[in-house]
Amino acid sequence: MKISNVSEMRELDRTAIEEFGIADELLMENAGHAAHHVLSEKIGIRGRRFLVFCGIGNNGGDGFVIARKIHSDGGEVQVFILGDPDKFKGAAKLNLDIARNLPINVRQIESVKSVKMDIYHCDTIVDAIFGTGLTRDVGGLYRNIVEQINDSGKTVLSVDIPSGIDGNTGQIKGVAVNADYTVTFGLPKIGNMLFPGYEQCGKLYVTHISFPPSMYESLKTEINVPVRLPTRDKNGHKGDFGEVLFIAGAAGYYGAPYFAALSFLKTGGGYSRLASPESITPFIASKGSEIVFIPQKETASGSISLVNKAALLELAEKMDMVVMGPGLSLERETLELMRELAWEISKPILIDGDGITAICENPEIIRDRKAETILTPHLGEMSRITKMSVSETDINKTAILRNTAKDLNATIVLKGAHSLIGYPDESVFVNMSGNSGMATAGSGDILAGTIAGMFGLGLPIQDAVRKGVFIHGLSGDLAAGDIGEDGLTAQDILEYLPLAVKMDREGLNETLSERYIGVRVI
Repeated sequence: MKISNVSEMRELDRTAIEEFGIADELLMENAGHAAHHVLSEKIGIRGRRFLVFCGIGNNGGDGFVIARKIHSDGGEVQVFILGDPDKFKGAAKLNLDIARNLPINVRQIESVKSVKMDIYHCDTIVDAIFGTGLTRDVGGLYRNIVEQINDSGKTVLSVDIPSGIDGNTGQIKGVAVNADYTVTFGLPKIGNMLFPGYEQCGKLYVTHISFPPSMYESLKTEINVPVRLPTRDKNGHKGDFGEVLFIAGAAGYYGAPYFAALSFLKTGGGYSRLASPESITPFIASKGSEIVFIPQKETASGSISLVNKAALLELAEKMDMVVMGPGLSLERETLELMRELAWEISKPILIDGDGITAICENPEIIRDRKAETILTPHLGEMSRITKMSVSETDINKTAILRNTAKDLNATIVLKGAHSLIGYPDESVFVNMSGNSGMATAGSGDILAGTIAGMFGLGLPIQDAVRKGVFIHGLSGDLAAGDIGEDGLTAQDILEYLPLAVKMDREGLNETLSERYIGVRVI
């Protein structure tokens, strides 16, 4: 499903009205009808008490439609307006006038105290205060009302997006409504899909409000629904399922190379070669005996030496892909080796961890590569790539990811809750699998091997990245489902990879399918 930012949604609204002749009154009616449908289906209307809090924009207009439909269905409803009612215009004013003509209590409020008892005695609250265009922190009466709604313990439905959430980023603007249900209109907004906004939405629904699909087919952001894996060749041998070279590890970093190289095999890859320092290779081999080891000459500090370059280049040319960076250390000689290899290897490469630190010193290496490049940074590494602060990167990560992937001509996986996958053509995919238990040492190394595994199974690079991110998250979800998120380790994620691939091939159950779609269509 496509996802829009705030300006894209405004343009979709304009197109619907001006080019397709879908009146804004009709769009507002459709929006209110969908929200009312969720209230009816999930809570019930007749005999229940509802409060609808309305701001003075179109979000408030949607609230008036909802109030009218609640009244029509036999519910008891009151409408509280935050702000000057004389500022309503267009469809919102029309629906305010209709509500005032009905036996519905509609009044402007100027203090929390005036509605405390109403909140206490109601069953459900409809939040129609702010829409997706909020640009300032919530303060004053608005903040007091949002806090009162959150403290009430009542069931809450938010209109389009929980009030206080930035529609472009998902960030909380001071304070935000914590909804049980959210009905968003046209398309999900980025703020609906990224944390913390996604969590504030509760169960998320979308109604297309009569938008024809042709209006939004060209949008560049969407939910990651990966392609199916190719059928596994029953007569295949290990070379048919990919040969990947992993350049990883240093003194004290045994886990990263092990997890990266073995996860490739655990997801169905055929031949995993690991180039790691000769002193640590025996320790890794004692755990991952299925890996083929190429011990490397070392620096004085125990990292891979630059003298290995020629042999690594020769071996890389025989591989389908090279993964480099997990646990390499920040030894300058080793980082220089990574830069020179990235420049000279002609096969697709995936750069993770310390390898990303290496290329940050000279990103031209990535821009000018002819073969595909995949980068898998976490937020801090993305900050180093872009030369922006971590907070700035976090707040604007979708836009920054899009621009950086295009600039570097690389596929970038920005790891985190709902990882983002950006491509050089500026398309961005939001991945819905995974959980907070996966924020653990070694998890990113497994992601690198999983992406390589999907490539080994026959997917093109870009599809392999999307599939790998999804399978990695699914494995973590399966592990968490059995043992919980607390204490989840990279080893747990690794062990569930074969089951994740099996389930993906056979088809996920209804619960997982619904979760990974991310939003339910009305």
